[in-house]
Amino acid sequence: MNCISRRTAIKTALIGGVALATENLNAAKNQSKKNTKPEKPLKGNIRHSVSKWCFGEYSLDEFCGICKEIGIESVELLDPADWPIVKSHGLTVAMAQGAGLGIDRGFNDPSLHDELVASYEKVIPMVAEAGLTNLICFSGKRNGVTDLQGWENCETGLKRIIPIAEKYNVVLTMELLNSIGHKDYLCDHTVWGAELCKRVGSPNFKLLYDIYHMQIMEGNIIEHIQKYHTYFSHIHTGGVPGRAEIDETQELYYPAIMKALVDTGYKGFVGQEFVPKQVDKIASLKKCIRICDI
Repeated sequence: MNCISRRTAIKTALIGGVALATENLNAAKNQSKKNTKPEKPLKGNIRHSVSKWCFGEYSLDEFCGICKEIGIESVELLDPADWPIVKSHGLTVAMAQGAGLGIDRGFNDPSLHDELVASYEKVIPMVAEAGLTNLICFSGKRNGVTDLQGWENCETGLKRIIPIAEKYNVVLTMELLNSIGHKDYLCDHTVWGAELCKRVGSPNFKLLYDIYHMQIMEGNIIEHIQKYHTYFSHIHTGGVPGRAEIDETQELYYPAIMKALVDTGYKGFVGQEFVPKQVDKIASLKKCIRICDI
């Protein structure tokens, strides 16, 4: 009987100890939840987008779900086949692609105009049908022409497709890129792009102002935003140097840039187009969204 009592006592003690430990663990978890402050909602002054190519290891479906949780409204630079996936998550594609011949072969080359026009005439109605607005285009390489010849070449080609863009309310958006990394690219300064907008003379042709690229080419980002913002339909970010995070590791102060952008009355999207260097790429994306959320 004594033996049985001892066994019973030990068993009872063990059960009680486990129960107590479990209770303490649950209490700690509950306390941890209480001490964890939920993230504040985004302020809404900036419409947030992100370029999918910078996060290639995630499937588009998975990435859209992540962006939705963060508060990002758009996943961009995607072809027509990808648009329905984005829309199924209640997101949009702030900058569509799928027309044209790539960055190097653009409207500066008159020999490509027929092919470019046919491509854009096909895709522009698709953009409109999908409920999207911006469709990217490129000047292509300079190929030895002067600024004046480049304006004339691009103007001639673009004016062939502006009527269909206006018909479908699609904005053809030429990206400003640096001509160091993208060697010999023509549309590499804000003033050049703004002059092309003036020559085309339509609200359905504007610029993608890429802060990363323009910091490399000309700097003076805030003043250029203040002066030329009416020609911008979209904005891209990126840390200089290296196109990494837009945090304290690089040379630009994005909160001031975003404030200047908001002060102009800009209503378009700001697309994060940095390549994460941190191991936790989603934490990096969240951080950079918050930096721009002024």
